[in-house]
Amino acid sequence: MEMKKVAIIQPNYIPWKGYFDMINMVDIFIIYNDVQYTTRDWRNRNRIKTKNGIVWLTIPTDGTQKKIIKDVKIVWREKWNIKHWKSIVLNYSKAPYFKDFKDLFEELYYKTYELYLWEVNLKFILTLNQILGIKTQILCSSDLDYNRNLRKTERLVEILKKLKANFYLSGPSAKSYIDDDLFKKENIILDWMDYSGYPEYPQLYPPFVHEVSIIDLIFNTGPDAKKYMKSFNFERKNELHNSL
Repeated sequence: MEMKKVAIIQPNYIPWKGYFDMINMVDIFIIYNDVQYTTRDWRNRNRIKTKNGIVWLTIPTDGTQKKIIKDVKIVWREKWNIKHWKSIVLNYSKAPYFKDFKDLFEELYYKTYELYLWEVNLKFILTLNQILGIKTQILCSSDLDYNRNLRKTERLVEILKKLKANFYLSGPSAKSYIDDDLFKKENIILDWMDYSGYPEYPQLYPPFVHEVSIIDLIFNTGPDAKKYMKSFNFERKNELHNSL
């Protein structure tokens, strides 16, 4: 049976390498932008390495727990994009491959004017996919025709059925609420992303930290970035899909 693999994740800001491994592991990646927004989360912030330790880059928003992700707006008066870019230059200008990507990211930050947070996140995700050579189809849940009044797992299954998917790759945090039986009932294979066992790479400012934005990997390893990701390694890819 031919597998049609799908993952469904909220749009995060300059996500870490595991996020992009999930994108690269599936045929269709759904930007889940019509669910509840969560504050102090990865939607509007991520982490970079500095000589003084880990630093958060946060996009100011009007988001609250009562809002849907796609309705969360950016507070532009704080000129977050200029601040973020200056922080990136300050902390990564000495990275081996920073100059190779400097112009691309500078233009991305200085020519980003989108009103909504999810649109900015998507813009960065698509650019980072291009850098990594990821060709997975990207769709937004807000563009899909499905019943949004269903419960959590039922919503996911509904989306998968609309896409005629028979394989769902989920992040491990969803184990706390996903109902496996609903997937079995629809003959959809449920598999879990494994974020363990990532190799370390040459990184500025030791000690090494895995849980930082993908830009850290790109600036430090350039064209070798794929070697430090699971989805580009055949054996690691098979490990992630051991249920097959």
